[in-house]
Amino acid sequence: RSSAKLVAPLGCLVSRQKHTLPDLPYDYAALEPHINAEIMQLHHSKHHAAYVNNLNVAEEKYKEALAKGDVTTQVSLQPALKFNGGGHINHTIFWTNLSPNGGGEPKGELMEAIKRDFGSFANFKEKLTALSVGVQGSGWGWLGYNKEQGRLQLAACANQDPLQGTTGLIPLLGIDVWEHAYYLQYKNVRPDYLKAIWNVINWENVSSRYATCKK
Repeated sequence: RSSAKLVAPLGCLVSRQKHTLPDLPYDYAALEPHINAEIMQLHHSKHHAAYVNNLNVAEEKYKEALAKGDVTTQVSLQPALKFNGGGHINHTIFWTNLSPNGGGEPKGELMEAIKRDFGSFANFKEKLTALSVGVQGSGWGWLGYNKEQGRLQLAACANQDPLQGTTGLIPLLGIDVWEHAYYLQYKNVRPDYLKAIWNVINWENVSSRYATCKK
């Protein structure tokens, strides 16, 4: 609900409401056994909450710098805005991309687009998994929509770089491969986490995002 404000021009920050941590649409334990409750609780109530809090702090400092005409401080705050703003955007999408009733394969227009752009669902799944496994350090694997070309596209983003703000692709499905997303359960074996997460992907949400961005 607050993520839409993040894409507003920074000049609009003078009059804004503080960002808030969105509620999860399911319980912390709802994604078990694929993602356990302890991970979900820490990930949502600690990690995502920290991005929200730090984003609010950075925006407040930016507002003060704008009022003073202090361009140097405005520039120095860009990394914090990008990191924490990206963390808030990414996780707000991520929670809705998951569902205890998820898994399987998408239907309708999204499935047709996946077949058109990747050859088959199996090929798409293999490519996004490999891309996500291959992210060096922390980051995200994404399925996005290239509006100019009218096609689906995969991309990896480092750290909390937001997909649309850094690549222009509209985010449809994000897979968080920061260690805090899986380490407590899967230790250092990221491929096992990636194999499991397909069981809770909310294809209704991804399909809805696809339909919206095509309008």
